[in-house]
Amino acid sequence: MARIAHLSDVHFGAHDPKIAAAAEAWLQERRPDLVVISGDFTQRARVAQFRAASAWLNRLQAAGLRLLVIPGNHDVPLYDVVRRFFTPLRRYKRYISNDLCPFYEDHEVAILGINTARSLTIKDGRINHEQLDLLRARFASVPDEKTRILVTHHPLFAMPIGRGGELSEAVGRHEDAVRAVCEAGVHLTLAGHFHRTYAEAADQMVAYAGGALVIQAGTATSTRLRNDEPQSFNWLHVRRNDEIELQVVVWDGASFQRGSHVEYRHDSEGWSRRDIIDPPAAGRMSQEQLRQVAG
Repeated sequence: MARIAHLSDVHFGAHDPKIAAAAEAWLQERRPDLVVISGDFTQRARVAQFRAASAWLNRLQAAGLRLLVIPGNHDVPLYDVVRRFFTPLRRYKRYISNDLCPFYEDHEVAILGINTARSLTIKDGRINHEQLDLLRARFASVPDEKTRILVTHHPLFAMPIGRGGELSEAVGRHEDAVRAVCEAGVHLTLAGHFHRTYAEAADQMVAYAGGALVIQAGTATSTRLRNDEPQSFNWLHVRRNDEIELQVVVWDGASFQRGSHVEYRHDSEGWSRRDIIDPPAAGRMSQEQLRQVAG
């Protein structure tokens, strides 16, 4: 079983230091096999913000945690027009990672991260043909029994983002991306961007999307909350490529606690889910309240 912590949208510069410290402590205590962070390390791509994010990541690495990280649209300068268009991710490469499409593989999982942040779009994401070729090539030699996971900042699929169920815009070159995900045999896609938690089978969202399970992370440490959803991140137990547990770990005002806990299984009819009953979570929010905001 692979244990993966999936965080997103930490937004240093618009973060809560207490919550960032609590997330750091939680990760160091649970010691996941891999920590995935799907973009938006900073609020405005400023040097001080990147330095703060880098220091946080360095402490995780110093504790022996393995990381896979990709940039988000907030890691591209917004107001510095020259830097935005000519060296959009120079600071990200200097302070966070020089690898914009990182790849990780062990005996259970193969995970590819792809950068969807672009200079020409303020918040929307795009994926290009070179990246789609890389997606196919990276997973082509992965044995069938391993779980293939794709990480992007912007979701490849349209996501429900409002109280009324309205859908977001899908990533640019959406149809090509769906086709590549299908051809590469991706089992899971992990993303962030909207500061909301969500999990759904891709083939229920887009026709011919293949057998991927789409998992969305909320914001882990940012004070920029949406729809009153608290800070959170995902805790994945990947048992096989057709059996996955997803636990949403939620900030309750004092500490991170277990929220919704769901098991997903895949068979010939697609993905099905089963709620796992947990003992009541400690903290200020009841288990039922946590389930409502996280699930």
